Amino acid sequence: MPSVSESFSGSFSGTVATPDGSCPVTLHTPHGTGPWPAVIMFPDAGGVRPTFSDMADTLAGFGYAVLLPDVYYRHGDWKPFDMKTVFNDPGQRARLMSMITSLTPDKVAADTGALLDFLEGRPEVRGGGVGVCGYCMGGRISLTVSGYHPDRIAAAGSIHGGGLATDQPDSPHLLADRIKATVYVGAAENDPSFTPQQAEMLDKALTAAGVAHTIEWYQAGHGFAVPDNVPYDDRRPSGTGWRCAKCSAPCWRAEG
Repeated sequence: MPSVSESFSGSFSGTVATPDGSCPVTLHTPHGTGPWPAVIMFPDAGGVRPTFSDMADTLAGFGYAVLLPDVYYRHGDWKPFDMKTVFNDPGQRARLMSMITSLTPDKVAADTGALLDFLEGRPEVRGGGVGVCGYCMGGRISLTVSGYHPDRIAAAGSIHGGGLATDQPDSPHLLADRIKATVYVGAAENDPSFTPQQAEMLDKALTAAGVAHTIEWYQAGHGFAVPDNVPYDDRRPSGTGWRCAKCSAPCWRAEG
């Protein structure tokens, strides 16, 4: 089992061995002894940074053990992005896009398998199904890995996730018949990466597969739930808490 050292009350940091190396993670827990149901939180395209640590802490406060992985670990000690300027800086935008496209479905599925194994060995984590939630790119990852690990993932949440239903062969909606998780999609009305047409395609695929799901629209732009994103709107139910908790609640009740 990977070594994990306590960094401060309620959070632990360490690494998880994956087929491609070592993935840095932090595990955020409520105060107390647990065990608690687990959620893996996948970050947006900007990757792990203080904003997501805060979001994981807050979600943990709802009674979850929240695992936050550095999905870009294959890039080594990568330089963080400034989310307020990255999309207007051609060089930084190109670097960001190259890192996004490096995360193929097979790679994120393999990583998730290792993360699930890690959670099974943690005393803070209650047995049973695990929830996954993600933002932007992480929302797509959440649906994708739910199709790759259907017997281990019980709930999946995508918050302003993009590319959930496309004409590409790796579109997450094509995995609908393999998903057993309850699915929640929080979509932004002003988001070209997830249009009403794509939502309809996703809804039809999930319905045909018998997947319990909700697609909910917010009057906001892509990125509305992450505090350091330019479109962030603190009037909306944000990634800092209850939407992921709502998504995950059915599987925790099912586990009793």
